[in-house]
Amino acid sequence: MNNNQFIDFMGNARMYDLTMRLSIHTPPWPSYMPLGIQYFKRIAGAHMGQGANGQIITTSNHVGTHMDGEIHFYPAGRPIGDVPLNEWVGPGVVVDISKDVSDYSIYTPKMITDKVEVKKGDILIINTGYHRYSWDQKTGDEIRYFVKHPGPSPDFHEWALKMQIRWIGVDCGSADHPMNTIIRTWHPGSFKECDAKLKKVYGKTFDELYPMKEFYQVMHLKLFPKKLVHAENIAGEIAKLGSTRCWIGCFPLRGIELESSMCRIVAWLPPKAKAAKKAKKK
Repeated sequence: MNNNQFIDFMGNARMYDLTMRLSIHTPPWPSYMPLGIQYFKRIAGAHMGQGANGQIITTSNHVGTHMDGEIHFYPAGRPIGDVPLNEWVGPGVVVDISKDVSDYSIYTPKMITDKVEVKKGDILIINTGYHRYSWDQKTGDEIRYFVKHPGPSPDFHEWALKMQIRWIGVDCGSADHPMNTIIRTWHPGSFKECDAKLKKVYGKTFDELYPMKEFYQVMHLKLFPKKLVHAENIAGEIAKLGSTRCWIGCFPLRGIELESSMCRIVAWLPPKAKAAKKAKKK
């Protein structure tokens, strides 16, 4: 394929935006600073004169769609800006398990591989269906989104390392089970509700399934030192992809001090058959 053929092909490729809309109303991860926006100058003139609109933003790095960087939990790791761009872009899978999970559910590697083939070195994006409860949806529910979303099984992090997953993305508040974070302390009523459900489904309490000394925030604490990080709050057009292989890209800020970064995440599929034939004729 020469340059012109490649450009024609990419011009017809289908691109899907998997990014949550960003606003002062976008909730950050619980306890983090939300986004603030203000104008410091306007076209008609303010403060520094006239001629252009200019804004200042203040925010934590954990608002909307964002990539948790290695140094978010591992000080000896790489900041976001030191990670080569080719680690953020490449082949992968989007997997829709939304019909298999509900509040506080546990998802397993098998639930992923039953839907689509996962290859070593893939990027993995998991559609739990909980993007439906994000702030900008008609079914938005901030508590359900951050406190009750599904989470990975105790062996999930080991499987991800074995598969050499490049990075993971989830369409909910955390790549860890919410009750495997400080949220369990902040929402004791929800923890009791979760505990009762897991005991009914699995015959074990949450702490029996996830002993805290071994599994607390395991997707952060045990994976980030291995350079396996994850994006949270994926949204946008994720439901249109179903379960499929595709080309995936994450584009965080190239901040050499950043522990994490808000980012744009997109997925590409090949042109539809008709468009592909048209490009070939050219």
